[in-house]
Amino acid sequence: MQAVKMYTTAVCPYCIQAKRVLQSKGVAHIEEVRIDTQPEERAKMMELTGRRTVPQIFIGATHVGGCDDLMALDSRGGLLPLLNAA
Repeated sequence: MQAVKMYTTAVCPYCIQAKRVLQSKGVAHIEEVRIDTQPEERAKMMELTGRRTVPQIFIGATHVGGCDDLMALDSRGGLLPLLNAA
């Protein structure tokens, strides 16, 4: 299974929802980068994604986007193949 990295904050409901979706698909470990406790990581996230909001989700080297993007990917059947890509 591909590595999952997510830029998050402590109280973000969309981050919590995205984690639940990923866990329901069998993701056992999510590397969380807390931009509320590591402000330098927010700048890095914005440089990588062009976005300011959390969550920002990466599966392997692929930037999926935020929670809505993750759910849209799942609804069109693209999440599991991306997670299981070699």
